[in-house]
Amino acid sequence: MPKVVFVQGGGLGQDQEQAVGRLFEAARVPVEFDVHLAGRASLEQGGEALPKATFDAIRTCGVALKTKLLQPKGFGMPTAHGPSVPTNFNVAFRRTLGLFASMRPVHNLTGIPSRFTGVDFILMREITEDLYTASEHEIVPGVVQSFKIVTEAACLRFFRLTFELARKLGRKSVHCIHKANILKMADGLFLDCFRKVATEFEGIEAKDLIVDNACMQLVSRPHQFEMLAAGNLYGDLLSDLGAGLVGGVSTTAAINRGEGVTVYEAVYGASHESVPPDTANPLPLILPAIEMLKDLGEVDAATRIKHAVEAVLTEGKIRTRDLGGSATTTAFTDAIIAKM
Repeated sequence: MPKVVFVQGGGLGQDQEQAVGRLFEAARVPVEFDVHLAGRASLEQGGEALPKATFDAIRTCGVALKTKLLQPKGFGMPTAHGPSVPTNFNVAFRRTLGLFASMRPVHNLTGIPSRFTGVDFILMREITEDLYTASEHEIVPGVVQSFKIVTEAACLRFFRLTFELARKLGRKSVHCIHKANILKMADGLFLDCFRKVATEFEGIEAKDLIVDNACMQLVSRPHQFEMLAAGNLYGDLLSDLGAGLVGGVSTTAAINRGEGVTVYEAVYGASHESVPPDTANPLPLILPAIEMLKDLGEVDAATRIKHAVEAVLTEGKIRTRDLGGSATTTAFTDAIIAKM
């Protein structure tokens, strides 16, 4: 039986965890969860926000399913002496595990209305460098400097994974998204590494687009794209843009990859102060869980769950509040199980 580390970050993630657990049980998925708390959920139990035992378990197992790690209100805010703790638990979590690429499938989910149909591309985001290193300081009062870090080693590693996945998934083209016309050194290096790696993968067309043009093309002709590869900041922005193309956060999943470690995560979530208990939409965790099942070889179970989700959404009678309905998380999960 495959073992998966489940990382609970608190808030509505608790309801999402229950939903996924019930779906896996109903689908008779042979997966054993090793549950660990992190973020707000761990702090509320008197533990550390990022426990070492959690990282040790993930490294040993190699696979994790994760809710968003929430922070208590005001936790980690800058002080007169600088940030007292990591200001973003999710970013710190990825860095600690050495995760370097985030894969975001962007495709329509039957039953979720959107401006486009038939969209199907993958956004690859490098997640170790760029402005997300948060290397910044105040030079003099009123003047702040932030550093955009780009290294050849990280870019080559990222693009090799991107092209390997493109080949594995049968994608015929990869677009590199950049701003090398202005950031000639930083984004120029990113683009040069893309072109170098592309020569190693015959049969996959290597294209590139300036990021502002890429945004325009995505909202006007998204069907032209099969796979996009972007740095950390552009990739973060394009992730939300991609979700908007196909109906919002309910259609999204994130698969973060490192050396020997893969973390499937919900990238959206909130506290129960914002979303009361048993009212959360569980899809932001169900969808990465489906991706995890496919990668674990449980394709039949993944397909059954996905088809059941789409059947409930298409019928439209039972939806959570954010999807225009009034159903609880429990009722929405019940409906999916009934369709299975």
